[in-house]
Amino acid sequence: MIGGGVMIMKKSKLNLIIDALLLLCIAAIAGIGLLIKYVLVPGFQRWEIYDRNVNLSYWGMDRHEWGSIHFTIALTFLVLLIIHIVLHWPVIINIYCKLIPNSLVRRVIAVIIICLVILLVIFPLFVEPEVQERGPGNIRGWLQR
Repeated sequence: MIGGGVMIMKKSKLNLIIDALLLLCIAAIAGIGLLIKYVLVPGFQRWEIYDRNVNLSYWGMDRHEWGSIHFTIALTFLVLLIIHIVLHWPVIINIYCKLIPNSLVRRVIAVIIICLVILLVIFPLFVEPEVQERGPGNIRGWLQR
C-alpha cells in the first residue's frame, strides 16, 4: 500500500509539473502571437503607422526572431501535450468508451480523428507557396514614398 501511494504521489507531481508547463507554454504562445500581430507589425502596416519604413524590435529581436521562438515553444507544447495524453490514456479510453458505447462507432470516430490529425500535421510538407512578381516602384511589397 505504501509503495502504491508513493507511486500515485510521484505521478500526481509529474502531472502537476506537466500541466504547469503546458499552461506556461500556451500563455507564451498567445503572448508572443499578440506581440507579433499587434506590436511588431509587418512592413505594410509600418508604413501606415509610422509613415516610413522602420525596423521594429522588442528586446533586440524582430518579428521573425520572435516567430522562431513562438514555433519552438509550440513544439515544446506539443511534446508536453503528448506526454500529458500518454499519462492520462487509461482515463481517456474509459471516458471515450462510456460516451460512445457502440464499438463500431468508436472505431470509426477514432479513425476519422487520427486521419484529421495526420492531415493537419503533414499538409504543410506538401504545399507550395503562390509566387507573384512585384512590380516596379515597390520595395519589398511596399509603395515607395
